[in-house]
Amino acid sequence: MGGNNSSRIGAKNTLADIPLLSHQKSNPVRATFFEKFTMPERMSDRVLGIFAKEPIAGRSKTRLAQSTSPAWAQRVAQACVEDSLDRFAEAPAKRVIAYAPDSADGYFSPWAHAGYELFRQGEGDLGQRLRNFFVCQWTRGVERVVVVGADSPTLPLACIELAFQTLETCDVVIGPAFDGGYYLIGSVAKDLPIFDDIPWSTSSVLEKTVERLRCCGGRLHLLPPWYDIDTLDDWTMLRGHVLAMRQAGIDPGVPRVERLIRNSGEFV
Repeated sequence: MGGNNSSRIGAKNTLADIPLLSHQKSNPVRATFFEKFTMPERMSDRVLGIFAKEPIAGRSKTRLAQSTSPAWAQRVAQACVEDSLDRFAEAPAKRVIAYAPDSADGYFSPWAHAGYELFRQGEGDLGQRLRNFFVCQWTRGVERVVVVGADSPTLPLACIELAFQTLETCDVVIGPAFDGGYYLIGSVAKDLPIFDDIPWSTSSVLEKTVERLRCCGGRLHLLPPWYDIDTLDDWTMLRGHVLAMRQAGIDPGVPRVERLIRNSGEFV
């Protein structure tokens, strides 16, 4: 998929250059990928949107709830959302929480004091809501727009910085997820139909998105794959990743997730 476009990744942008561990400042031996980049002098042309849902039992992480319980799934969702927002608050961009449902402004309003702007996702399927967000930012004069979900709490900030920098030469940047979707998408191209006719919530999301991009000749940069948390298997992988980082002397930077791991009882 998109093999010709993926060749645009230079040697310094390979998977080996991006630490798969999130907060490596406690490791004096190795500088992080993020530190190798020059920080942008201005951020007015960058917007990072975090698409997040208010954690509500019975409506959050429904696939995880099927294997555990609605209450447990709600706790996982809340930990992921809040740890993600804490992490992304350090991203070198204007930061916007695109939240749902519309009534969730009370839940997300405390993050406005942490440098976030709040934005209602509104109605429609995910494609319509994503398009609405991108168009709104472009209308405000922003050049580079990147969106991530709030269910990849260990995602390195280096991936976000790389996404913004590659948008200087490409039309679209995508971070593929292991479930067939993507954890990140960014674009500078206002006329690409990358959100149209996509079978959302299926394993074909990435394939169909790349197909749409290929049909209209868009230039793609592909980030390394990462994982998000939707199922019990995903939770088990997150748990193992966090425990491994701790064993290696690395701060995972996900305190709420770690509290859940310590108190997870049967769901381990």
